This record gives sequence, C-alpha cells and structure tokens, in this order.
Amino acid sequence: MAFSPWPPLFLLLLLLASSPLPLPARPLLLHPSINVAVVFSGSSYQTEVRGRLSGENFVDLPVVVSPVTVLVNDTNPRDLLTHLCDTMATEKLHGVVFEDDVGSGAGAQVAEVAQILDFLSTQTALPIVGISGGSAIVIPYKVQSNLPASSAWEAEGSSFLQMGASLEQQVLCMFKMMEEYDWGEFAVITSLLPGYDTFVDIVETYTDTSYFLWNVQDVLSLEMSVGASEAKTKRLLQQLDSQVLLAYCSYDEAQFLFRQAAEVGLVGPGYIWIIPSLAVGNPNSPPPDSFPVGVIGVITDQWRKSLRQRVREGVAIVAKGAESFKKQHGFVPEGHGDCTKPAKHSSDNNTLFRHMLNVTWERKDLSFNNQGFLSNPSMVIIALDRERIWDKVGTYARGILQVRYPVWPRYGSFLDKVSDDRHLTVATLEEHPFVMVENVDPGTGTCVRNTVPCRRQSNHTESIFSHPEAYTKLCCKGFCIDILKKLSRNIKFSYDLYLVTNGKHGKLVRGTWNGMIGEVLYRRADMAIGSLTINEERSEIIDFSVPFVETGISVMVARSNGTVSPSAFLEPYSPAVWVMMFVMCLTVVAVTVFVFEYFSPVGYNRSLVSAKSPGGPRFTIGKSVWLLWGIVFNNSVPVENPKGTTSKIMVLVWAFFAVIFLASYTANLAAFMIQEQYIDTVSGLSDKKTFCGDRTERSRRGSTQFQKPHEHYPPFRFGTVPNGSTERNIRSNYIDMHTHMVKYNQKGVEEALESLKTGKLDAFIYDAAVLNYMAGKDEGCKLVTIGSGKVFATTGYGIALPKGSRWKRPIDLALLQFLGDGDTERLETVWLSGICQNEKNEVMSSKLDIDNMAGVFYMLLVAMGLSLLVFAWEHLLYWKLRHSLHKSQKLDFLLSISRGIYSCFNGVEDPGRSSGLAKPDLTSNYAQANMLKMLRTAKDLVSTANVETSLDNATKTIEH
Repeated sequence: MAFSPWPPLFLLLLLLASSPLPLPARPLLLHPSINVAVVFSGSSYQTEVRGRLSGENFVDLPVVVSPVTVLVNDTNPRDLLTHLCDTMATEKLHGVVFEDDVGSGAGAQVAEVAQILDFLSTQTALPIVGISGGSAIVIPYKVQSNLPASSAWEAEGSSFLQMGASLEQQVLCMFKMMEEYDWGEFAVITSLLPGYDTFVDIVETYTDTSYFLWNVQDVLSLEMSVGASEAKTKRLLQQLDSQVLLAYCSYDEAQFLFRQAAEVGLVGPGYIWIIPSLAVGNPNSPPPDSFPVGVIGVITDQWRKSLRQRVREGVAIVAKGAESFKKQHGFVPEGHGDCTKPAKHSSDNNTLFRHMLNVTWERKDLSFNNQGFLSNPSMVIIALDRERIWDKVGTYARGILQVRYPVWPRYGSFLDKVSDDRHLTVATLEEHPFVMVENVDPGTGTCVRNTVPCRRQSNHTESIFSHPEAYTKLCCKGFCIDILKKLSRNIKFSYDLYLVTNGKHGKLVRGTWNGMIGEVLYRRADMAIGSLTINEERSEIIDFSVPFVETGISVMVARSNGTVSPSAFLEPYSPAVWVMMFVMCLTVVAVTVFVFEYFSPVGYNRSLVSAKSPGGPRFTIGKSVWLLWGIVFNNSVPVENPKGTTSKIMVLVWAFFAVIFLASYTANLAAFMIQEQYIDTVSGLSDKKTFCGDRTERSRRGSTQFQKPHEHYPPFRFGTVPNGSTERNIRSNYIDMHTHMVKYNQKGVEEALESLKTGKLDAFIYDAAVLNYMAGKDEGCKLVTIGSGKVFATTGYGIALPKGSRWKRPIDLALLQFLGDGDTERLETVWLSGICQNEKNEVMSSKLDIDNMAGVFYMLLVAMGLSLLVFAWEHLLYWKLRHSLHKSQKLDFLLSISRGIYSCFNGVEDPGRSSGLAKPDLTSNYAQANMLKMLRTAKDLVSTANVETSLDNATKTIEH
C-alpha cells in the first residue's frame, strides 16, 4: 500500500535544525540576479550535460542566472535534504529546477525525490519546477479545482510547478484516442502505486459524463511489487475479456504486468495496451523485452528535447518570473536561505512564485493551472513497433488530437499483415446510406461523433509525421457501419476499415474478381460489408452471412413537373369518341332534323321552292348544325328553331345527349388538367406494361416497354451502374435489354439521379434498398420508385467472408439477434427512412400556368388560321367565282344547305335576313313611328336586293 513521507521528513527537518549553522551567505550582486538550483539524477547528468552549468549557459535570459548543480545519486532523504538546505543557506535560492525523468529504472527514485521536493516547497515556499513531466503523475493534487488560482495556492502553500501533463490530462488523451478508433469497451488494470485510486476515479468520472457510449468491463488493482503472487495475478488477468486495456503502474511494475499478461495470452496484435508516461520510462532507451509490440504510451512532448533544452526552459520560468516581479516592484526578491523556518505567505499573495505562473518564452506558452500543471501541455502518443522502437503515432495539444492511421503497428514496412485472430481487416464501399464517407475534421484531424476512421489508398504524400502515408484517412458512417460497430462489440473483435479502390461491389473481369468480392476472395480482407447483394455467382466463391437488409431490383423515375400535354383538354374522350361525336353524330343528327323539317307540313312540305317565297321556311342544314353546336356547348347564340314536331323532338333528344356528353367531359377534364403524377405497377422486368409516370405521355399510353424500348420514338432510355449484381442479373436474363442499356449506364448512383432530374435518363434500375432511400431523401420528392417501391428478383445484403471463415457462425447469430431485438429495425428507421412517401397514385395540385393551358391556346390559334382561310375563300367566291355561274333552277338545292350561299349564287336577297328587319305596322296609330320604320325598311331592302332604285320597284316589293 502507499505510504506518506511527511512524518519522516518532518523529523529530518528537526534534526537539521539542531545541526551546526551553515556558512554565511554570499553578498548580493550589484546587478539583478537569481540563484537557481538544478537537481540532476547522476546518470542523466553524466550522459547528457557532461560539464558543470554556469551563467554563460543562460546569457539570453532577462536576468543574470547563477546556476547551482545538485546531483542525486541515491534516494536517502536525509542526504538530499541536507544538501538542499546547505545550498539554500549559502546561495539564497530563488528556485529549484528538478530533472524528474522517469527513465529506465528511475521511476521509484523520481517519485521519492519529487515528494521530498514537494514537501520542501510547501514548508519554505521555494518555487520548484519539474522539467521532464515525470513527477506530474505522482504528486497529488494540491488544490481544489473549483477554487481561484491565487486563493488556492495561498491556502495550500504549494510551489511545485510541473512542466508536464497531469494524470487527468493524460487520461483525457487516452480517451480521445479511444473515441477516435471506437474502442468503447475496455478494462482498467492498476498497481498499488500512489495515485492509482485517483486514476480510477478519473476514468469513472469521464465515462459517466461523456456522450460516448463507454463500457468499463473490469477494474483490477494488483500487487505488482517484488514478491507478489504470480499465480494470483495470472488468475485475475485470465478473467479479463476485453481487447483494450488501460494500465496504471510504474516502469518496473509494467515489466511484471506484461510478463504475466503474456503467459495468460493477453498480449499480441489482438490486444491494445495503453499506458501513461510513468510506465513508459525513457522513450529514447530500448524498452524491456517484456513490453509487447503495439503497446501505446501517452507521454509529454518534453522527451523530444535534450536535457539542456529542458533545463533552459525550467530556468527561464524562474527568470521570467523574476523579470515580471522586478517590472512591478522595481527589484528582485531575496532568495530563500533557511529551510528551518516555515514560509510566511503574503496577504496579497504577491510573490515571485505568482509571477512564474503565466510565462511566455520563445513563443511557447508556459503558463500553469491552479494545480501546478501546464495549462496546455503538448502530449505525444507513441507505439512500440516491430523493430522494438518507440514510434510517434500522434499528438494531443489544446484539445486537438492528430493521429496516424493505423495507430497500432499491425502492418510492417511493406504492409505485411500481422497474424491476429481477433483483429479483422474489413473492406467496404461508399454508397449512401449504407456507407457514407466524410473528411476528417480540418482542425483536429479526427473523426466526429458516430463515425469511425477508414482509409483509402493515397498517392504517398508526406504526412505531418514526416514520412509518406500509404493511405488517406477518412471517416465512415452509415447503416452498415453501425452494424459493424455492434458486431464488434458483441463478438469482440477489432477491425481496420478501408475503402476499395479497384472496382465496385465485385465483378469478374478477364478471370479476376475486383471490388469487395475480390478483396475477400484473395484474402486481402477478412470481411466485406456494405450494400453487397447476395447472389448465386458470388456465393460459389465466398461465404455470405444471413441477410441483414432485404433488397432486390427496383426502377426509379423522375416525377413530372406537373405540366400537362397540349392535348390534355381532348383526353377525357378517346379520338374515336371525338370523331363519332362531331363527324358522325352531329352531322347525322343535323341532317335528320332537316329531313324531318323537309317532310313536315309546317315546314318545307316536301318542296324547297316554298323557301323562295317571303315568309316561307328558312331552316337549313347549316342552321341545324349551328343549333346542335349551340346546344352541345350551352352557348346563348342566335339560332333558328325547326317548326316540325318531329324535328323538335329530335332536337330535344339531342339536348339530353349533349347534357350527358358535356357533364362527362367536364368531370374527366378536371382530372386530366390537374398536375397528376401516376406511377403504374409492373410485375417484372419482362412486363409488357409501362412503368414510368407521366414524365412523358407515352408512358401512360403503355407504348414503352423494357423489352422493346425502340417501339417509341425517341427510344426509351434506362440504365444502371455497371459491375454490380443488377447489371449481372439483367445481362444473364435479358440480353437485348442489356445491350440497349449499356450506352445509358451511369458511373454512380448520384450521377444517375442527376440524369433523371435533368431528363438525360428516363429510368434507373438499381438495388431497391438504395433507390428507396434516395427516393425518400430526395429534395423536393422528385424521384420515385415504380409500383410503390416494388422489388423484383428479391434478395438481400450480406456480409462477405472467405470460404470456411470461423467468423461466419458468430456473425450470423449476432445478426439474427439484432433482428429479434429490434436493433435492425431501429437502425433502418434512423438511416433508411425519409420524408417523401412513395405511393402508387399521387396528386399534387397547384395553379395552372400557360404551359398547362397551352393546348387550348394552340386550338384557338389553329381556329384563327382556319377562319382566315374561310374569309379568303368567301371573298374569292363572292367577288370572282359567283359571276362565272349562270342563274339556274339547278341551284335550288342550296336552299336546303344555306340561304346565304343560295343568295350569293342567284343574286337575290336571302329571305331569311328579312326576319331581322323591322316591318311597318300599318295598323298602328303612331303614324310618325310607322313612317320611320317603313322608310328604314325600304332603304334596307333597296340596298340589299340588288334591284333598280326606282320608287315603283320599291313599292312593288313592299306590296308583295
């Protein structure tokens, strides 16, 4: 168990107080100067410094520095305290710089020395700076984190600054790395080294408050000192069932731990060990043989600096603090010279130590927090490679993690795969929503929440770690990624995810399989997951898991924009009905009405000549047609009604017929003039029906077919993405169809959807699961799958595995469990559902614009053109052709067709027009009015009868 060094140290101070007085201190220098003691361990001083420190080593500092070298050759507290107290008495120290390197075998020594210095600092208020970060995890927290810095330091009186990362900061770095690689399940192993309970508390606090789904499977605290029971340690280690292991122990204890773990099979590529800097030791020295390849360490970046550089930084902190104090007060405070007198803290806490807390030197932030640690420490993540050299694989500073992929060395220099029974290499392919690829965060170089790192082969560009990167790091997410993460947790395997670049899903090209199928077949991947369809050809060479998504082949089309065709106003009736109505029915009924009128006693009475006499019958075939037209369209226009009873009955029957005809037309016209979007249902790729909506009118008429795309002009355009199961299915079963669609094949799904929207493609044939997702997520809901998402050649997506893989059965059982527990359905709700509904018939109404009514305007323009032709023909006939015909009784038949035509050819007034003239009322008492009417009538008759203008002729006309 841990012990407290304070009582023995207090006794030592009492002994020192009874010893002879030290020599008097040297007089102060005229120029401002400070005295700094530099405490070295014997080995580091001899191997790196090789010479006594002097003021010449610190000439660039703002004050004169007088360094005092102190060597620590053993861990006897009395000797160390005696040496330091003597130095304080003679040199009047302003600060102590402590080289707290926990190198090979020095961890225990550094821990004891750090505790001695911390006690001395508390008693004397002498500032102490640890320059290597080794004491950062053995010195307990000196203050409560919720107190202000000044009051906290004043309350505790600690003056120990540590240029390293605290234990809490190192644990945070570990968790950030574990989040990066989705290592959510782990176990904690600690020794009984002081601070182990703090380590466990930090882990539990972080896992309880983090948004990440953590699972701490076990927490073991073991005795790892000399004489500990190896059997008990092995028995406890055998209970662990986690691949990720966080260890807290010293350098020597780590050797013991790894030896025992190796004997129970907890080391190797299948396990990930993460240790703090205390257990790493000196990264510049070869690690012990017991350290497993791949172990990951989190250390301060101070290890990259030489000892002289670290000493200069530590001394610079004291010097910059003295400079700041001098600027504020005009002098440098006197150094500490008596370790027997307890320190007296200033009421305003205005001490040299306070000025050392916020230092910037050589553009480096050397400020400290209220616990005495660097506020923003830079940490380095290292891993033991196959050459047993510590390799830098990442950095962590200011909350930003940058790591090289993969973190642990599972590949050698030439990407030789390392044997690992519980680590799988997984191939995948980007395809929304199953696998979606994003770039890493540009600021941190890491993947955000709910994504996992994945790699794609790169062009060997230089990385931040100064060597070529074979892969580009990306972030993957999606339905299949969530399935993979759940499988990893349930079956307990780690994985390395990469994107295939040599093809798509998998196709046999000149005897070689490419894509995900090729990666699994040729053992470059242990597994392939994605939108990989199970089919017979693939199942012959690899194994598939049970399907986790139902799919097949479906067809996607683009909805119309709601614009009806120009002939939409004619569509309520077929062309045959229109012909029957206006060519046959109207004409036949009009002639029938005239025939009845011709034979009627009150009509023509079987004589067309009677029409020549004034007051005779005026009903003609033309007027009959005009009457029937007016009745059909319910227009209030001047018409001539027949006089015969039979003719009137026939007109009434026609009126009833017109009501039914017009009502049916109006009802159907509303349906055809709205923005209708109809998707017909087909039963398969060989179906003879149409399959697309009213994007083109041909599709509604059923003239476009899968098997006969050339039956309509222009030919129907449809395609798929090559090198997939959809193309293979069509190629194997519909050769002609495949031949036609080759020229319309698309590079990818996104390109196909864009082609549908822009009209370059009429239909896109692909996996149903992907198309249903795309239709549900499409902006504006312009894309739809036919038949309400109807699926042909139903199959499913499966996980591809090599033949005979031992992972097939566990994966099958896990997938079935996901299905039974509803996990798969929940993932489908998250990833595969959309807001667009894919119904068989959907109507979306909006205002009709000029395009919707274009057909009616076209008809009006055509009618105007025909009217101009009739106008020209009428004038040509009236002014030219009629004079070439002689008056004859043979033209009397024109009286049955049109009185106007008859009058034109015979040169007489149309008797029918007289009906529109006012007749004089000879019996009226209003003589003046009758006279005006008579004169007006006479004028009209003279001007329209083409007779001589003599009064006699006019009088004769009136008398008749």
